[in-house]
Amino acid sequence: MSGADELQAVEKWAGTLLMQLSPAGRRKAMLDIARELRRSQQARIASQQDPDGTAYTPRKIKAKKDGKKLRGKRGRIKRAAMFAKLRTARYMQLEATPAGLAIGFAGRVARIARIHQLGELAPVAPGGPNAQYPTRRLLGFTDVDRELIRDRLLHHIAMSP
Repeated sequence: MSGADELQAVEKWAGTLLMQLSPAGRRKAMLDIARELRRSQQARIASQQDPDGTAYTPRKIKAKKDGKKLRGKRGRIKRAAMFAKLRTARYMQLEATPAGLAIGFAGRVARIARIHQLGELAPVAPGGPNAQYPTRRLLGFTDVDRELIRDRLLHHIAMSP
């Protein structure tokens, strides 16, 4: 299922439930769901996994100009996990209104996130050669995320007066 199809399915299902809440209640529910989804996305990115559970394609090992490798052991690359700063709340921002919620990347890091999310061709360094980046889905729904959305919505509907 593509990202747009996933969003439409969740929106259709949740839309009818959300109409039972007042605008203030909807905004509160959206904010709560957005925070939980961000935590879930951050944990998944930290574990270096796509939403379907497959591991990210590992980085290529850089080499010095004299031919020696910068990273000797394969295990050492894990200490410098990809997207360490990108997954922080400073860069992974959320927005919640009574009409909906959004989780995404803001500013200059949005470009980096888009390149990895879509697997685009981009320069390795400013003014450097272009490289085809492998697709590493930073944002996406897992089955656990869908259950989380359902549970949080039902909790807010049960708690509404």
